[in-house]
Amino acid sequence: MGLDMYLKKGPKVHIGEVYYEEVAYWRKANYIHKWFVDNVQNGVDDCGAYRVSKEKLQELYDILNEVICNPELASEKLPCTNGFFFGSCDYDENYYESLQYTAEVIDSILTNTDFENECIEYCSSW
Repeated sequence: MGLDMYLKKGPKVHIGEVYYEEVAYWRKANYIHKWFVDNVQNGVDDCGAYRVSKEKLQELYDILNEVICNPELASEKLPCTNGFFFGSCDYDENYYESLQYTAEVIDSILTNTDFENECIEYCSSW
């Protein structure tokens, strides 16, 4: 058991069953989860699926790059959060590798998503 997190891409408007493509996956990246809960889910941590706007993705991308370039900002800009299944709260190599992965994924989503016709959703489970 543990914190699993996903970004999925699908059609913005749909009728009937819809297939969402998984475009990102994290395991126990509690600081990324906290950002989505605070900035997309209005503070509600309920394992629901939430649409993420292009603007919010850009905001996260900018924060990621700021922390990657200035590691001393990590605890301020992308702080770890405790939870029974949430994993480590260390600002270690795994933390920074996860930030780099996330920045690459978000860059790809921003570049390859037609936000007029497609949407991005964040969801988590534990």
